[in-house]
Amino acid sequence: MAIQPLSVISPAIGQTRIGTGVQPTPYEAQQSFGNFLKAAINEVDKKQIESDKMTQKLVLGGDVELHDVMIAAQKASVALNATMEVRNKVVEAYQEIIRMPV
Repeated sequence: MAIQPLSVISPAIGQTRIGTGVQPTPYEAQQSFGNFLKAAINEVDKKQIESDKMTQKLVLGGDVELHDVMIAAQKASVALNATMEVRNKVVEAYQEIIRMPV
């Protein structure tokens, strides 16, 4: 299985300014990265909310299948666990950088 670069997954990453061939400034890169993180966290939040709504419907006797509720709950769980693992790796990398001698 080939590993794709981030620019394939999210075209905004690694883009130059349109038509100029100039790399984005550090501020622009920071804004772009921040927007990427916000979108990813919002997506995890949507999955959690969807799972909660489906569970609520099931408990109240709504028109929802048990297997759909379980699938939504697993998707939310996997998304949250993946987010936490990425967070842990980022914190670990930051701590390694802080420990480097100058």
